[in-house]
Amino acid sequence: MNESVFRYKLFSRNDSSAFWALFTDNLINLMVLSGVCQFVFQMPADIVYGRIVPGAAVAIIAGIIVYALLAKYVANKTGKNVTAMPYGISTPVMFVYLFGVIGPIYWATNDALLAWQVGIGAGFLGGIVAALGAVVGPFLKKVTPRAGMLGTLCGIALVFIAVVPMAEVFEMPLVGFTCMLIVLWGLVGRYKLPYNIPAGLLALVVGTLMALLMGKSSISFEGVGVYPPMPYYGDLVAGIQYLIANPELFLVLVPVQIYNFIETMNNVESAEAAGDKYPVAVCQLTDGAGTMIGALFGSPFPTTAYIGHPAYKRMGAHTGYIIGVGIVIPLAAFFGLLAFLSNMIPLAAAAPILVFVAISLISNTAASVKPSHMAAVAVAMIPHVSSFLMTKWGSMMNALRETGATNLTGLTDDAMVAAMMQQGAHVVGHQALSQGAIITGLVWGAIVASVIDGHFKNAGGFALAGAVMSSVGILHAGALHMPELNGIVGGYLIMGVALIAYPIWGKVESLSQDTSQS
Repeated sequence: MNESVFRYKLFSRNDSSAFWALFTDNLINLMVLSGVCQFVFQMPADIVYGRIVPGAAVAIIAGIIVYALLAKYVANKTGKNVTAMPYGISTPVMFVYLFGVIGPIYWATNDALLAWQVGIGAGFLGGIVAALGAVVGPFLKKVTPRAGMLGTLCGIALVFIAVVPMAEVFEMPLVGFTCMLIVLWGLVGRYKLPYNIPAGLLALVVGTLMALLMGKSSISFEGVGVYPPMPYYGDLVAGIQYLIANPELFLVLVPVQIYNFIETMNNVESAEAAGDKYPVAVCQLTDGAGTMIGALFGSPFPTTAYIGHPAYKRMGAHTGYIIGVGIVIPLAAFFGLLAFLSNMIPLAAAAPILVFVAISLISNTAASVKPSHMAAVAVAMIPHVSSFLMTKWGSMMNALRETGATNLTGLTDDAMVAAMMQQGAHVVGHQALSQGAIITGLVWGAIVASVIDGHFKNAGGFALAGAVMSSVGILHAGALHMPELNGIVGGYLIMGVALIAYPIWGKVESLSQDTSQS
């Protein structure tokens, strides 16, 4: 008797399109972090391209090896083709580390080397916190409605992965519109392009050629060289010692890394909604370990299972696309090609690919949750709009200072708050919403989804969890602090108690009647 044996193929012809999308995402992150470190924090090129970028590449290699093996394991276990989890540097957390850890050290000491040492120390300790998410991750995944987990990811996708790149498209419209058309044609519409060229590759090639002809990009071999990865034990220890001596910086890391392991949990849920079920604890351990390895080899920046799995699943990718990224990104890092690519590839050519990743996640969420839960998804997205506003308002204030404006107050100083309120800009409220936005979105999305389903105790539990996290600064505060009772904590407490008590008051009259009328 002949039995067909399922054999999972690591490589699919559809991996090529997915490769260019994930490669572009990682490349842009590396371009941004290297540019900020070199030109804002005045780090020398030998630290940026000789230590940070190769260290990030080592972290990417380590994580991709695990996720490739994990995809093969899940495929063989389930007997169906799966798409490997995308992996790379966490974009939101990257900015927190840049401007919440590395930046303050540099601005206080004017010592770029120390800022880097503290950065890798923070990355290593943060990786430990992220890995600990494996202890609570499965439980959180069990009790959290899918709408809460996916809704908060949709908020990130909308404002940071779609809005910003779309603006870059309009900043260089001839290039951006052309590349957007290619992406719409080949990735969104899923029409075959001439000679079956991957849409992501064609967009990058066409956009780069147009930018070169227009003089908007250049070919430069500055920075090209050999940068082998090396462990930096002494620098890592020095950074950790500085953090222990200055615990206020370390306290910034805890809520950020809680964010990071919840982001991983949400991305695993997003993959499951698209049809691929991965063990959340393994993914969280992988992300924490990858971050720690990267820190040892010189990269301060946390790695994570990426947002966007549904987009790569829709392309029909298997595992080859992450293997390709795990080869090409390290080669570019170890031979100094990142600076070369940064000069040559315009952001307007890469941006449409990121827009596609964002809209795929949002559309897949709409298809994978109950229609009634879209209200919860919408609520979960709101804190990220506030996060976006606070980020851009802060950038505006920095730009004003750099252009010579004097007597500027801080964005949240009383005078500025009053002036902004007169213009209809609610700085205080947006600041509170923006701090811990991914967790806030998850909590509120879970509350709304649970209320919709009549699971009031579950909704009340999330409200009380919001009260606890707010009281110690995980939510709605800039850093951890001793427990305190304030208006936001009180608001969560009122919600939690009322939601838990409501079934006791209303179960006799209203719950069954409402169910029968709906």
